[in-house]
Amino acid sequence: MEMKMPFNVWVLTLAQAFAMSAAPMMMLLGGIIGAEIAPSPILATLPIASMVVGVAIFILPVTQLMRRFGRKKVFIGGSVVAGVAGLVAAYAVQEQSFELFCFSGILLGSAGAVIQQYRFAAMESVAPELGAKATSRVLLGGLVAAFLGPELAVLGGDLIEIPYVGAFLFLTMVSLLAGLTLCFYREDSSALSRVNIEALGDIRPLKSILNQEQIWVAIAGAMIGFAMMSFVMTATPLHMHHIEHHSLADIKWVIQSHIIAMYLPSLFTGYLVAKFGVSKMMLAGMLAYFVTVVTALMGHDVFNYWAALVLLGLGWNLLFVGGTVLLPRCYRPNERFKVQAFNDTLVFGSQAIASLSAGWVIHQLGWQVLLIICIPFIGIQLILISWWKLNQSKLLYHSE
Repeated sequence: MEMKMPFNVWVLTLAQAFAMSAAPMMMLLGGIIGAEIAPSPILATLPIASMVVGVAIFILPVTQLMRRFGRKKVFIGGSVVAGVAGLVAAYAVQEQSFELFCFSGILLGSAGAVIQQYRFAAMESVAPELGAKATSRVLLGGLVAAFLGPELAVLGGDLIEIPYVGAFLFLTMVSLLAGLTLCFYREDSSALSRVNIEALGDIRPLKSILNQEQIWVAIAGAMIGFAMMSFVMTATPLHMHHIEHHSLADIKWVIQSHIIAMYLPSLFTGYLVAKFGVSKMMLAGMLAYFVTVVTALMGHDVFNYWAALVLLGLGWNLLFVGGTVLLPRCYRPNERFKVQAFNDTLVFGSQAIASLSAGWVIHQLGWQVLLIICIPFIGIQLILISWWKLNQSKLLYHSE
């Protein structure tokens, strides 16, 4: 019989539903507002990119703060920062200040760096064999966010006389609700309470930990998954609205469907990873990404964008869950903060580069080139998985 998920997993799932609502609001509105108030069209996606850069910059400080003060205090603090980011964004839109709007994106990204630790906290709350299911359960909170965030963005768009100000006030509201939920998170009195301390051994140098094929499969899977998702998703609203002249309602539907596709598979991803293994799920994610590119290249109708972004969300889920589940197999429990910080710095650093470059690429090179750029990265992940499985086969052969 399947074991029930601990209370902490449910708290983190609900907090994820509120906290993650902020990201799709910025994804939907950031490029559109940026195009209206940026000094150059090339900088239109910079507010979204600023959010991603904020995640990358603050991953390491966040993990260090958690090591010192525990997860709960930092979780709640991250929610408060997100609430402040919403107020700053609302004021920036009112004053038509592009610089301040980008700063609000960085603040929101710093809170996002905290949210990214929810999945590790969930995995640490369960037995190792339930890690994939705990990760998937927490990611399900994003499914609620996929509905809530865009709906609040559209509802708040005209709530106040100045367009979009109300949307960012809603962002503050949901962020503070996440903080209230996290007050019920039960901090483990010992970060390693369920582990035999004597069996942990010394903390290895990072270089030694990285001397494993599978850790690079885990890191690269999440890196490529996030970078390609951010690269295509950041450019989509801008291309649809300002180049193809699709309506905001159509764009909302595409982005909303994309975010649903990112998190809805979490209903069964944990089960599939446990049944078929990490590598097969990652391969399925890469296939979804390849079909994304082909679909988006086939036309500029709303359906093409919708189908491509749904496949993009599915591919992200398979790669991100796979990488998250595989990573803890590569380190000892007392090495977790070091490796998690290194992993997330690379993952969200690559996402920041992809997001920052999306606006420039789409304006200078076009939508088709932006999509074709993704293909070599799909090939890189396929090579890494093949390298890992080949070495596994060799080790198995020699052991026999």
